[in-house]
Amino acid sequence: MFGIADYGAFCAAVLLFLALPGPGTFALLTSTGQGGFRAGAAATAGVVIGDQILLWFAVGGVATLLATHPAWFNAVQYLGAAYLGWVGLRLLFAKNEAQAAAPMVPSRHHLRQALGITLLNPKAIIFYMAFFPLFINPAMHQGATTFVAMALTIALITIAYGLTLCACAQALSRRVRTQPRLAGALQRAAGVALLGFGLRLLRD
Repeated sequence: MFGIADYGAFCAAVLLFLALPGPGTFALLTSTGQGGFRAGAAATAGVVIGDQILLWFAVGGVATLLATHPAWFNAVQYLGAAYLGWVGLRLLFAKNEAQAAAPMVPSRHHLRQALGITLLNPKAIIFYMAFFPLFINPAMHQGATTFVAMALTIALITIAYGLTLCACAQALSRRVRTQPRLAGALQRAAGVALLGFGLRLLRD
C-alpha cells in the first residue's frame, strides 16, 4: 500500500510505540487533568504537530546532521531535558486543582506545552530514521507519496489514541476531583515522571 511493506504491521507498531509511557503521554494526561477533555485535545494537537515536524526533519536527513554535529545534538538534548524539568517542577509545586480554584488556562497553552515537549526530543528524529526503513518496500517505493502516506497514518493513529486517552483521563479526573489527596498525589506523580524523563534524556 503506497510502497509501505505490511501496512497492518506498520499501524500496529505505531500504536505500540504510542502506548509506551513517555513525556507526550504525561503531557496529555496532565493537560486533561488541568483543563478537561478540551485541554487534552489541544495537547494532542501539539503532539501531532510536533511529531510531524520531527518526522519530516528525519525524512530530510536532519538525523544525519545531528549525528555529524554532536554538539548541536547535545544542545537540543539539554534544552529538552531542561524544559521537561521545568514543566515537572511546575506540577510538583503547583496548588492542587481540587483544593484551589485556578483560572481557566487557554487551550493554546496546552497545545504549546505539548508541542514544546515533543519538539525538544531530538531522539525522536533518530527513531523515525530507524523506523521508516523497516516498513518501506524498495521495489514499490513511490518516493514522497510513500512518506506522505506514512506521515498521515501516524497522525491519524496519534489523534485517535490521544483523544481516547484524554477521554479516559477525563472520566477518571471527575472521580479524582472529589478526593483532594489523591488528586494532589497524581499531580505530583506526573511532575516526578516528567523530571525523570528529563534526567534520563541527559544520561542517555
